[in-house]
Formats: sequence, structure tokens, C-alpha cells
Amino acid sequence: MEENIGVIQNVIIENRKKLNISGVKDVTSFDEETILVDTALGKMTIKGEDLRIESFDTATGDLSAVGKVYAVVYMTDARVSGGFLSRLFR
Repeated sequence: MEENIGVIQNVIIENRKKLNISGVKDVTSFDEETILVDTALGKMTIKGEDLRIESFDTATGDLSAVGKVYAVVYMTDARVSGGFLSRLFR
């Protein structure tokens, strides 16, 4: 497992309506229900309703989004590469 020594990332959710994330490398895709980003600590999925990216500073890696936030999930390599069936048929 890769260790990210010295990497600091903040995820701040204010009243489930505003989201601030530091350490964002790239925004992979986004729509009103899902925002997918690559961060210093791995891939992240933000789920919600009426999501909108207010700002993304590529120099600092700061992302700000608004909308109703339901979930923020870090994706691991194991989860990305296979699901339930791939684990079942090992």
C-alpha cells in the first residue's frame, strides 16, 4: 500500500450545502449528482443533489462546490479494479 507521508488534505462540509477540498489534482467528471476528483490521497467521489463547482484553483489544488452533499467517498484501487463478482470468482 502506498503511503502518503507529509500529504495534508482537508475536506470541509458546511451544513451539507458547501464543500471545500484541498489537495485536488484534477476534476475527472462532474454533473448535478456526482463529482469525481483525483486528490493527493486518491480518487474521491462526491454524491449529492444540485451539485455545482464554484471554483477550482489548479495551482493550489483548492476546490469549492455547493449543493446538497450526501456522501464523500475515497475510492481504493481494489474497489476501482473490481466489484463483488471479481472478489467472488478469485
